[in-house]
Amino acid sequence: MPATSPARPVAYVFLAVAVALAFDSCANRRHAPPPMPDGSAAEGVGSRSRQSNVIMRRSVPERIQIPAIGVDAELTRLDLQSDGKVEVPPLDRPELAGWYAGGVTPGERGPATIYGHVDTKEGTAVFYRLGELKPGDEIRLHRSDGSAAVFAVDSVEVFAKRSFPTRRVYGPTEAPELRLITCGGEFDPDADGYLANVVAFAGFVRPVPAGDAPPRG
Repeated sequence: MPATSPARPVAYVFLAVAVALAFDSCANRRHAPPPMPDGSAAEGVGSRSRQSNVIMRRSVPERIQIPAIGVDAELTRLDLQSDGKVEVPPLDRPELAGWYAGGVTPGERGPATIYGHVDTKEGTAVFYRLGELKPGDEIRLHRSDGSAAVFAVDSVEVFAKRSFPTRRVYGPTEAPELRLITCGGEFDPDADGYLANVVAFAGFVRPVPAGDAPPRG
């Protein structure tokens, strides 16, 4: 059952995640470029009411659902690699998204972070349509304790990897928040990768207690 809990230390989380600035993914020439956010999405604020004073207990996220862009995906755990960067979801499973396990879980105080590829050499991937999200679009994270954390999009923005706003994306927050991150912007064929990241910022709307959450998948 979701409940208020003490704040989890966030300083080390910020320092650890901050090294994962350049989330990289490959491109496939057989499909159109991924959609990019429009101006209204980049400047808007989600219209759903917030419950910023509600903090959920820690519980590992297992599935992410984003109806507006047709995402209903299993989540895999992502840890730090030996070089200090966060792992990326496996390229041979483009339908998966990944949760950074060194950070907070969705619904805890702070920014939970979910990564997904935009595409691979084989075709489009789980976050191919991330740039289509609009303020107010719902995101639901199903958790291992049977509960769900519901968020609403505040903005979707594009940042050059060379000037990624680390503190804004990964820094501590007073309320539960969510960041969805993929690649985007211009594709550099010489580097075989995108030059920017697309980031969806979302705020916490409400907890869904175990037993009340709809079936997953």
